Amino acid sequence: MSTGLDPAAAAAPQLLEAFPIAADCAELLLARRLTVAVAESCTGGLLGAVLTAVPGSSAYMLGGVIAYSDEVKRGLLGVDAGLLRTAGAVSETVAEAMATGVRQRLGTDIGLAITGVAGPDGGTRGKPVGLVFVAAVTASGGRTVRLDGDLGREANRARAVAEALALCIEAAEGRR
Repeated sequence: MSTGLDPAAAAAPQLLEAFPIAADCAELLLARRLTVAVAESCTGGLLGAVLTAVPGSSAYMLGGVIAYSDEVKRGLLGVDAGLLRTAGAVSETVAEAMATGVRQRLGTDIGLAITGVAGPDGGTRGKPVGLVFVAAVTASGGRTVRLDGDLGREANRARAVAEALALCIEAAEGRR
């Protein structure tokens, strides 16, 4: 049985080509001896995959949680059930709570989180497809960015990952 996978194509650094900022992020994390953990919803592990595409990533990447369901957000990340009920899973406050939770639970310097509506369906009038919140949290504070506009499922996810990497660089540089 063939897997259909071309070994030569699989060996190519496709993630680093798609996300060149990942190498800058890795270089900074390594130079400053900082660690990071990720909590992802709509990106389904893509941020973690990009962060670990860089050789030597085990020095800064401690782990992550793919938290698609509210139960996982509550149970593994410590997001308050009331917050999920009132603000909804796709919100600035939940993104911040996810980043804080993963940072605390994994004991890292930086926590990154992404939650949103990647599409093509699942959007509502108040939270349309393409709405994504990306958060970075450190011991000294955090920042969350709101992304709007539907670019299509894969582009929505890629945009969120690129934004998370940019926020990680900001956090590592101490720019808040």
